[in-house]
Amino acid sequence: MTASELWRHSDPEGTQMWKFLQHVNSKYGLSLADYPDLYKWSVDNVADFWGDVWHFAGIKASKPFDQVLAPDAPMFPRPDFFAGARLNFAENLLFPANADVDEDAVAVITATEDDNALTETTWAELRDQVRRCSNALRAAGVKENSVVAGFVANHVQALVALLSAATLGAIWTGISPDSGVSAVLDRLVQIRPQVLFSDNATLYNGKEWSGKAKTLEIVEALKQHGLETVVIIKGLPNFETGLDELRNLGVRAEEHDSFLSSSACQPLVFTQLPPSHPLYVLYSSGTTGLPKAIVHTAAGTLLQHKKELYLHCSLSPASRMLYFTTTSWMMHHWSVSALSCGASLVLYSGSPFKPNGYLSLPILLSKLKVTHFGTSAAYLTTLEANSVIPIASEHNLDLSRLEAIYSTASPLPPSTFSFVYQAFPSRVNLASITGGTDIISLFGAPCPLLPVKVGEIQCAGLGMAIAVMDSASSSAEPELVTTEGEEGDLVCLKPFPCQPLTFFGPAGQDKYRSAYFERFGENIWHHGDFVKIPDSKTGGLVMLGRSDGVLKPAGVRFGSAEIYNVLTRHFAGEVEDAVCVGRRRERDRDETVCLFVVMKEGKGFDEGVRRRIGEVVRRELSARHVPGVIEEAGGGVPKTGNGKKIEVAVKQILSGMQVRTNASVANPEALEWFKGWARKEEERERLPN
Repeated sequence: MTASELWRHSDPEGTQMWKFLQHVNSKYGLSLADYPDLYKWSVDNVADFWGDVWHFAGIKASKPFDQVLAPDAPMFPRPDFFAGARLNFAENLLFPANADVDEDAVAVITATEDDNALTETTWAELRDQVRRCSNALRAAGVKENSVVAGFVANHVQALVALLSAATLGAIWTGISPDSGVSAVLDRLVQIRPQVLFSDNATLYNGKEWSGKAKTLEIVEALKQHGLETVVIIKGLPNFETGLDELRNLGVRAEEHDSFLSSSACQPLVFTQLPPSHPLYVLYSSGTTGLPKAIVHTAAGTLLQHKKELYLHCSLSPASRMLYFTTTSWMMHHWSVSALSCGASLVLYSGSPFKPNGYLSLPILLSKLKVTHFGTSAAYLTTLEANSVIPIASEHNLDLSRLEAIYSTASPLPPSTFSFVYQAFPSRVNLASITGGTDIISLFGAPCPLLPVKVGEIQCAGLGMAIAVMDSASSSAEPELVTTEGEEGDLVCLKPFPCQPLTFFGPAGQDKYRSAYFERFGENIWHHGDFVKIPDSKTGGLVMLGRSDGVLKPAGVRFGSAEIYNVLTRHFAGEVEDAVCVGRRRERDRDETVCLFVVMKEGKGFDEGVRRRIGEVVRRELSARHVPGVIEEAGGGVPKTGNGKKIEVAVKQILSGMQVRTNASVANPEALEWFKGWARKEEERERLPN
């Protein structure tokens, strides 16, 4: 059945995407007629396509590339895109090419739940703050490949720290201050930051929270792993900075403003680096061990983001983007790159429902004249569930500048697609988008040349040669699905520049290969999403959730290993084994994390155990990590012959999907128990309250 159409662009031929299509036609003597034609050309001519994006979208480089991509380049090991070029990521954001930016115009607005705390930063001020911060970091010994970390909220000081690290060729990693100490250390101990930026306190859900105790505990641990300097950002004046206690731990500790003031009065100098130079570390939690530290490259990130933001999203110096995100999330990094199009940013930290309830963010969109608004599917479904209509006349909001709403983190329900066009201006391009931490960008993207259809992502992004693989096929003989609209695993068949460089630390390449190229072989990127493509001509995607053990409740991505690690540390005397998966049935608006434990002999499972596990997970990780279901696994944990947990099959059973696994099950009775539990749960939920 064809999905209902909700939107078309009023002037598609006025968009940058259309202009790029005409550029390709003119340069290569082609007659591409529409987006599907352009997409096919982009994946059939990978090197030509990315070379044209480099010039058309505008990448500032001190030295041009010798070649875009070597002929017959493999996907693994990662191919070297744009060999020979020299550039700097921060320079491309602060002095964007192909964008006429007024240095006195506002580049960044920092906003919180406090209506009176808006801070505007002009382009000139942003550049000067990066000049001072990068010089201070240089004086502190930061250089190429040093690691600079932020335990920070989404504000301009965090942005300045990120850009300053990139200016020097250092590697930036950001973690949201709502994360627990264990979650922070599981990540940062691996990458050994030399400098840590940390907030003294944060405002969330109407309350001010001190960050001092967490920061002291984190710094005490990281001091043993190379941490030298701590910079405290005093976001809330009524809370201590803890500078003296930090200094007593043996690190240099400075308040943010004094740190910037300590820098020498030297010009802003951007280190010119190869395209594959490391830029960011993001964390993808797997099903075993610590969160995996993914290293992303400068040019790969920049070019992919600029392609998406400039061509797919139509950003320009007239645009203003607010993406509701934390600094941990990939979407923070994606939205920051809007600066490369000359667009301005609204950096927001706090609850989306304070101080004005469900209208809090719509009021901000109206007040700040936001053109591009990004959020999670969970946020939009919450508005729908509570019948919140921001354009209703009684709210007196001006959303006339709003051009696009981006929804990600989990699939957007079909009903919510329709709701958005009732609640927001009908001219808005609602784009359910998908990609991930692994590629720091998108596989499924918006497109101004295509309609928006209920329940579908508009298209695959240019240059991303995605396909649907039969989930039951083997790595030796991978097979694409044979029927249009058939479900399967999302894969990519050709190299793309935002492939990670490696995983940080020892055996990084082995971990990288295992994560993406073990399932279907070294020339097929396996992404871990379960999808279908209803119509191969238009290329729209329907996301069906994760096909691996990664959990994404309310858009917060983490691995089952993080839950297992907490059980090992705190319940080793009681819990023998466990399996943790996400459940998302067809009727569910969001994913529910389900934890099933096997108790040690002589230990019973009861409400007290359930409560204590939830409390410890909340304390050690965060409230968003607490499983919605904590039960005893009466049939044990299903495993392969070599002892590996079969999480995918459990997830499929709980989600009402057909079980498809190519693994041999050593204890099939365990899967049968989960089938029975799922049936009983369905029956229980059908009973009247």
